[in-house]
Amino acid sequence: MDTHNSSDEDYMLVFVINQNKKPLMPCKPSKARNLLQAGKAKVVRNTPFTIKLFFGSSGYTQPVTAGMDTGSKVVSCAAIANGKVLYQSEIYLRENVSKKMQQRKMYRRTRRCKKTRYRSARFDNRGNSKKEGRLAPSIRSKLEAHFWEKRFVESLLPVTA
Repeated sequence: MDTHNSSDEDYMLVFVINQNKKPLMPCKPSKARNLLQAGKAKVVRNTPFTIKLFFGSSGYTQPVTAGMDTGSKVVSCAAIANGKVLYQSEIYLRENVSKKMQQRKMYRRTRRCKKTRYRSARFDNRGNSKKEGRLAPSIRSKLEAHFWEKRFVESLLPVTA
């Protein structure tokens, strides 16, 4: 049995983007429906449901705070304004990057062995492994997933903190 007393409308929001692709505060579905029927907006994305306005708006926004909880397998993200949660998500990070790199290495070895049987393996001619500040592909993949989610939230909401 559900003991939560508030209505479902508290959780449903439609994200709004102005003419210049800048995010505005989200609105209720009824307001978005009226804008769409009047031809003043168009649907940009279905999940999460986002509309783009055809007319100029004042651009007034409230302070929105976004936070990210990093993990080794799952990244959680949320955005809050006026004590209400506007956005929540979980991203499951890739765990097969190092396995794919090992497979690629194996394929490279077999190709090399077919062509020149007696050639020794050359470990020092990998330019990428000698770069300063280099990150391993598995770590870089996780880092890029964090930044991708951050940019995605900032494209939906006017994040201030």
